[in-house]
Amino acid sequence: MKSVLQIAAAISWLCMVVGVIGSDGIGNVRDTDDEISLLESQLVVTSPSQLLMVPLTLIQAAASKGAVCLDGTLPGYHLHPGSGSGANRWLIQLEGGGWCNTRRSCIFRKTTRRGSSNHMEKVLAFTGILSNKANENPDFFNWNRVKLRYCDGASFTGDSQDQSSQLYYRGQRIWQAAMEELLSKGMQKAEQALLSGCSAGGLASILHCDQFKELLPGTTKVKCLSDAGMFMDAVDVSGGHSLRKMFQGVVTIQNLQKELSTTCTKHLDPTSCFFPQNLVSGIKTPMFLLNAAYDAWQVQESLAPPSVDLSGSWKACKSDHSHCNSSQIQFFQDFRTSMVDAVKSFATSTHNGVFINSCFAHCQSERQDTWYAPDSPTLHAKTVAESVGDWYFDRTTVKAIDCPYPCDKTCHNLIFK
Repeated sequence: MKSVLQIAAAISWLCMVVGVIGSDGIGNVRDTDDEISLLESQLVVTSPSQLLMVPLTLIQAAASKGAVCLDGTLPGYHLHPGSGSGANRWLIQLEGGGWCNTRRSCIFRKTTRRGSSNHMEKVLAFTGILSNKANENPDFFNWNRVKLRYCDGASFTGDSQDQSSQLYYRGQRIWQAAMEELLSKGMQKAEQALLSGCSAGGLASILHCDQFKELLPGTTKVKCLSDAGMFMDAVDVSGGHSLRKMFQGVVTIQNLQKELSTTCTKHLDPTSCFFPQNLVSGIKTPMFLLNAAYDAWQVQESLAPPSVDLSGSWKACKSDHSHCNSSQIQFFQDFRTSMVDAVKSFATSTHNGVFINSCFAHCQSERQDTWYAPDSPTLHAKTVAESVGDWYFDRTTVKAIDCPYPCDKTCHNLIFK
C-alpha cells in the first residue's frame, strides 16, 4: 500500500508542477504529462481494490451559465455520498494544479486536464481527507465528500474571456455553478460543512471561504481549510520576486481585479490581493492554515526557479535539502520566518487554526501517509488529521507552529530525483 501512496503522491505533486512549467517551456510540460500518465496507469493497476475510485460528474447546467473550462468544455466534480451520522455533512475539496499566467501557457493548458474536462480522468482515487475509511480519515470518512476539478487556471476566480484565442476565464462562474449543483443535491440541508483545498485549491479556499459560508443556512457549522495555499510574496535567490511576477500575469490575463477582495484592493494593488498573506486576517469564517514551513512547491518555483538560478547552484539543494549548504539553509529559514510572521495576526483569533510543520513537503491533507497513518508527521503529538479534527469540532484550540529545521523528525520530505 505504501508504494501505491507514493505513486499517488507523485501524481499529486506532478499535477501541481504542470500549470507552472507551462508558462516557460511547452516541451517540458509534455514530458511531465507523459510521466503523469504513466504513474496513473501504475496506480490503477497496482491495487484498485485498495482504493476508493470515484467517477467524474460533469455539470450539465453549467453551459447555459457560461461556467466552462478554459477550452469551453463543461466543468466537473467527483462526489462520494455520506452515510449514517455524515449524511448531512459536506466536505468540498478544491483541486489544485498551478496557474496559467500568459496567453501561451493558457492556450497550452486547455489541452490538458487543467483546462479541459475532455482530458480529465474519468475516475479519481479518494485518499487522505477524502478517504471513506475510519482508520484513514477518522473525522470525515462518512461525510459527503466532493472533489471539484480545476480547469480555469486562476484558482476559481476569473470571469472574462479571450475571444481571439478562444479562451474562457470562468473560474468564478464554475465555482457558482458547482455550488448550485451541490446545494440541489442535498448540501442546502448541511448541518456541518468544510471547504478545503490544496495548493492552487488551497488559495481558492481562502478566496472563497466567506462566499461558501454565505451559501449555506445560518444554522450550518461552516469552516474552511487551506492546505499548502499560503503562497508568500517572497524574495527569490536573485533578489527578485518570481511568484509576484507569475501572479501578476494571472491577475492581468484573466482580468481578476473585479473578482478580488474589495477590502484588500482598497489599499493594495490587485496582485497583492491574490497573495494569502494579505487576505487571511480579513476572513470572517473560521479557517485552518495547514502548510509546510519550507513548502516544496515554493522552494522549486518561487524561491529558486530555473529562470533566476542561471548557474544552477541551487539545483541540488532544492531537489534534496540534505545537499544545501549553510547559507542556503539560512535562506530557507528566512522564508520560514516570513511565513510564521504572516500568520501571527490570523492566529490570534480563537476561531482559527494553524499547523505549520518544518518540512519540505506540499499538500499534506490529500496524501494518506501525511494525513493519517502510523508514521504520519506530527506536531504536539497530533497528526494533521487529528489537528484538523480537533479544530473543526472545537475539541481544543490548534496553534501548532514547529521549531525550525532540522528539529522535526516526523517529516515526509519530498526528494526530487
